[in-house]
Amino acid sequence: MWLVLKDAPFAEVARVIAHANWVLLLSVSVPAYVLIVWLRALRWRELAAPVRLYSSGDMFRASAVGFMANNVFPLRMGEVIRSWYLAREAGGSRAAIFGTVILERVIDLVTVVALAFGVLALLGAGSGHWIAQNAFLLVLIASAPAGGLILLEVAPDPTIALVTRVAGVVSSRLSGFLEYTLRRFSEGLGALRSGHRLLRVALYTIAIWLVASTIPLLAAFAAVGVSFGTLFETVTAAWATQAAIGIAVALPSAPGFFGPYHFACKVALEHFGIAPETAVALGTLVHAVFWLSLTALGLAVLRVRNTSLAAIDAAAVASEEPSSQ
Repeated sequence: MWLVLKDAPFAEVARVIAHANWVLLLSVSVPAYVLIVWLRALRWRELAAPVRLYSSGDMFRASAVGFMANNVFPLRMGEVIRSWYLAREAGGSRAAIFGTVILERVIDLVTVVALAFGVLALLGAGSGHWIAQNAFLLVLIASAPAGGLILLEVAPDPTIALVTRVAGVVSSRLSGFLEYTLRRFSEGLGALRSGHRLLRVALYTIAIWLVASTIPLLAAFAAVGVSFGTLFETVTAAWATQAAIGIAVALPSAPGFFGPYHFACKVALEHFGIAPETAVALGTLVHAVFWLSLTALGLAVLRVRNTSLAAIDAAAVASEEPSSQ
């Protein structure tokens, strides 16, 4: 947050936020965030089909709870929580479900890096954009987890044997736990074997990142009165900002991504000539609606399903033995 605010006068940031069109921002962004959760639930249903055929409602509720948990717990614990919640509500192996969550996260990471390079192509390679400056790092970020999952899918036994052998140097208990977990993960990778399912996953991913996730940013631009020129330039700025946010929040961080989210917005928008105070205000507005909408949606699901926050908290801190799965 210091990096975010160090060159942005706080009074000016507050002024931009105070003069924003909140009616426009909320009326457009809140439905967009619900749509994002729904699209993600449908995509997750495709990825989880080899584990178990879940209903869209099951996936939507688990996704909403996961988003809420990411907003209130550190280290992206929502990914663990939604696996636990889905298994508790609808059955299935938690480890196998978590394998589909890991697959989904890798798909998103590869997508945002591809989106970043797509934006660079639209802007021109000589634009000096942050994407061009960090291109090699972005490739590493995308290729490392994707390569690991591909190895686990193509050669599961040698991959698991290598991991457990290395882990065995530290602890035999750790080695046994990893072997069990990775084998359950490999069950969750079955979606990679179906061409039709992969096509649907690809279509949902495009809808999530290029359409639904762009809407709140476009609404924030309009609410603050920021102009990038043409519609093409405005959408390009939104995609660049979305790519920066996706990369920034991919790593475990503070609850609700406070800090990394705002910094990503600032870095991306400053490259389009937006003043630091306006860029920070935009990031703050978008993040506030994101945080409040998805936290409220998750809490509403918990209330309807009679699940307490204490149960979610217990699941977040529990350390389960492999035999309990």
